[in-house]
Amino acid sequence: MTVVAVLAKPPREGLVATGLAESTPLSTAEAADLYEALFRDAVLAVDRSGGELLVNYPVDDDLPAEHRTDTSPEAELRTLVADTLGGTDEVRFERQVGSSFGARAGNTVTHLLREENADSVAVVTPQAPLLSRTVIDSAAMKLRTNEVVLGPSTRGRTYFAGFTAPIDFDGAFEDPSLPTLAARGADADLDVEFLESSPAMVDGDDLLDAVPVLRARFAAERVVPDYTAAFVHERGLDVVVEDGNARVVRD
Repeated sequence: MTVVAVLAKPPREGLVATGLAESTPLSTAEAADLYEALFRDAVLAVDRSGGELLVNYPVDDDLPAEHRTDTSPEAELRTLVADTLGGTDEVRFERQVGSSFGARAGNTVTHLLREENADSVAVVTPQAPLLSRTVIDSAAMKLRTNEVVLGPSTRGRTYFAGFTAPIDFDGAFEDPSLPTLAARGADADLDVEFLESSPAMVDGDDLLDAVPVLRARFAAERVVPDYTAAFVHERGLDVVVEDGNARVVRD
């Protein structure tokens, strides 16, 4: 069984998805709502798969002072998970440890593989709207014969990173993370395999790729991420091309 660690922050306005608020018609509050939708869909995808869900949360001291509230990040994320899944009995929650994303991801992966003897560990974040049960289960199958499995996203980024053995994680998740993670795997004499490419939702350029895909899948009555698709539909997000330039619009 693959332990899938969702590294997330509480979806607070101005703390998360700031790139979306800066480059799209979405306000900072709406961008945080979209981050929450992505988090809920990631949780659902892992829960529906054959993987084990682990939510990695920051503590108050990890957040800027202006984004701390009377509710701890753990409690806030626990509430969202409980509301999404109907409970948290089958979900693990553990504190993030490390000064950077790469350090936090690396600490989680290394601890689970070496200290808890997990068969495989994957790292995801609330940014990949098409992360699904099928994708996670496909990755788990690939991890049976490959030590590193990566999900490519746009502009050289990675939406899924799975491991059966640790690599050098120092700076490995800095953009563009895909070639770095692949090279670190090869440097450790590990076999590296890839999943299908998938769009991200981090900034406005990402929405130019992701929104048409979501709208097309919805129109074709194919599987869509429940919460993210609802957000796109309710906010009327779309992409138009005028004078050869694509931009995100809303109703």
